[in-house]
Amino acid sequence: MTRVDLVEIVLKEMEGLNRRQSEVIVNGIFDSIRDALSAGEKVELRGFGSFKVRQRRSRDGRNPKTGEPVKVPPKTVPFFKPGKELRERVNHGVDPD
Repeated sequence: MTRVDLVEIVLKEMEGLNRRQSEVIVNGIFDSIRDALSAGEKVELRGFGSFKVRQRRSRDGRNPKTGEPVKVPPKTVPFFKPGKELRERVNHGVDPD
């Protein structure tokens, strides 16, 4: 599923919206999540999951082309933890409702 697919779903679910309004809604949600994570905040969507940032430590890596050891610096990465309802739907393919 792509962003365009999500815009189409919002367009079908919300009567009275045009395509541009649907795009603004979808983009606004993604922008809000992105902005919150950039600020180091946690984003929790009940029944779906939560997004947060995690710190990765520095480590020793290897250049795959030459095999030469390389020092990989520490970094901050986004992390998603699925909620219970999402996990159950994915694992069992059953709608909990």
